[in-house]
Amino acid sequence: MAARPNDRLMLLTRYGIREWMIITLAAAIPAAAGVFFGWWWLVGVAVVVWMALASFFRDPLGRRPASSDPRDLVSPADGLVSAVLEVSDHIATAGPATIVRIYLSVLDVHINRMPCDAEVLATVHTPGKYLDVRIEESAKVNESMVVKLRSPGGILLGVKQISGKIARHIVCPIVAGQKFARGERFGMIKFGSTTELVIPTTSVEQIMVVKGDRVTGGVTVLARLKKI
Repeated sequence: MAARPNDRLMLLTRYGIREWMIITLAAAIPAAAGVFFGWWWLVGVAVVVWMALASFFRDPLGRRPASSDPRDLVSPADGLVSAVLEVSDHIATAGPATIVRIYLSVLDVHINRMPCDAEVLATVHTPGKYLDVRIEESAKVNESMVVKLRSPGGILLGVKQISGKIARHIVCPIVAGQKFARGERFGMIKFGSTTELVIPTTSVEQIMVVKGDRVTGGVTVLARLKKI
């Protein structure tokens, strides 16, 4: 279940303030030199490079979930569904879990969003490797952050941020006790990564996506929970 978001309105995310300030300063030097010496081609190159790098930290405005049903869990990230699988136990659900794994390329928006209205129970950081996220093993051995959540109905679920070969900086400035609305921003992973939605298998009524589907953070419905 998907909707076409209006991503024409964007800001630069606060999670990337340091990076895009560095990018701006780095681009300003050759641009200024180009203006001083009349090398307008250099000004053009500096502007194009700045736009390409700064766009990584873009933050689309006005996104809304494709469904108003509170049982529908929206995607925590933009990208491509790389796997839908079940595991016998997961730290986020304290039991069997169904995982929807999303691969984010360097061209995707990298803001992470809440899949539902939820309270943060804990965040669990695990140091690890930095394998290419296109390698299946990376989801198990790479550095990660698990955000443990509890829905208004008491269901335990989670979002797992996984760093990659290029992305080595997980941003997750949240703490236990915070409450978020469905689709609300809570962090990002910089420069290519993987994000997983983790749902207790016994609570899943239907998975709404398959491997290969393109999803939009805060918009596309990934799964529907059973009625409580």
